[in-house]
Amino acid sequence: MSAITLKSVKKRYQKSLVVHGVDAEIEQGEFVVILGPSGCGKSTLLRMIAGLEDITEGEILIGGTVVNKLEPRERGCAMVFQNYALYPHMSVAQNIGYALKVAGMPRAERDGKVAKVAKSVSLEAYLDRKPGELSGGQRQRVAMARAMVREPKVFLFDEPFSNLDAKLRVAMRAEVRNLHRSLGVTSVFVTHDQTEAMTLADRLIIMNSGIVEQIGKPSEVYHRPASLFVADFIGSPAMNLVRGHFAQDGYFRHGKGGMIHLPTIAPALISQEVSIGVRPELVRRVSATAKGAIAAVVDYTEELGAARLIYADADGSRIISVDTATDALGTGMPIHFAIDPADLHVFSHDTGRRIELGEAQRAATQTRINA
Repeated sequence: MSAITLKSVKKRYQKSLVVHGVDAEIEQGEFVVILGPSGCGKSTLLRMIAGLEDITEGEILIGGTVVNKLEPRERGCAMVFQNYALYPHMSVAQNIGYALKVAGMPRAERDGKVAKVAKSVSLEAYLDRKPGELSGGQRQRVAMARAMVREPKVFLFDEPFSNLDAKLRVAMRAEVRNLHRSLGVTSVFVTHDQTEAMTLADRLIIMNSGIVEQIGKPSEVYHRPASLFVADFIGSPAMNLVRGHFAQDGYFRHGKGGMIHLPTIAPALISQEVSIGVRPELVRRVSATAKGAIAAVVDYTEELGAARLIYADADGSRIISVDTATDALGTGMPIHFAIDPADLHVFSHDTGRRIELGEAQRAATQTRINA
């Protein structure tokens, strides 16, 4: 097992900077997921760790050793790709053991290692089959076994489940997580699927346009997003984000004349252009006469079975609420919501970064609310 250190790692293609100085520490035995939309630089960063892409600037250390100049085979990494890249003319056993054969390992020892690894990923019954005789999930397990048999210091996964159907993706996530627990190898996993990331990761590295927006545990990223991008990207449905400003009269003014009664969170925020955010599950339906009720009009609903999503318009600002009521709601119907100021996130419109309010300011806010 080996820790990975990234120091101001940059990647440039001609004049275009595609990875902007990434700094990160991945601890020994940790499972870290690099998450972001297509084109954000996450796969490029992974390929630089593997040695498949040159580093323009900065340093990458694996197990305390700078690996910038080392060939991929010298870094102690094993990589699982989106496409399985299996040899179609070879059996499962031959595919798994091919790297050991090239390395000159004796046949008996090689067969023993292949059998052990195949059993760990439930492939022992398929060792004599060719890849074309396997399902997509089985082929992906062969690719994983081929990486595992080398006993690497680091596992690298580049969107390995993208070619699988939804049900199989869920099953493979559980398999990868169980394998990581049993092997304890440092793992870096790239995906654009936030559900995949949240369920697998010990920590997340969230990227946007080559920049690291936030590094943290899934719960930290969800409950305390560091930027507007993270707030909007993490969560399904995404966080409600309403742009406007706090006024002296205790109202947050937004949209087309909309007003939300929110006692001023911090004097410094008055008149400053900000976005306030609240998770849909924390937006409550209330009566029209409730204190602080936000009037809105239903756009549409999405039924989820145990709950439904209500999409509504409040004076030009979109509000989404998770609702468990069973009453009929149709387009154009009036509806009212309430939010707790303690559940709010505030982001600067100019920088897109989170504005930290501080415990004293939160306490003062709560005092005004209770008065």
